Amino acid sequence: MNAFDPTPPNWTKTATHAHHFGCPSCRATCSEAQAVWINRRAPVITETYMRKWQEFYQCQCGQAWWAWSSDRPPSDLHPKEHPE
Repeated sequence: MNAFDPTPPNWTKTATHAHHFGCPSCRATCSEAQAVWINRRAPVITETYMRKWQEFYQCQCGQAWWAWSSDRPPSDLHPKEHPE
């Protein structure tokens, strides 16, 4: 499965909007997902002219969920813009 495939997988049809960027059923994080698909064909432009996408996740518990890419928590793998 390619996360950037232009055609959405069937499991995305039943996805629930997660408001805390994690599985709404079992609270697993996105890094624990079995499959990922990013809807890059339909970006949304924010008030500050930034693009965001829907990121879909198929959780290990069977729940499909999605969240906005702009809601993703900061990663420890990405360097911080303003080191303290």
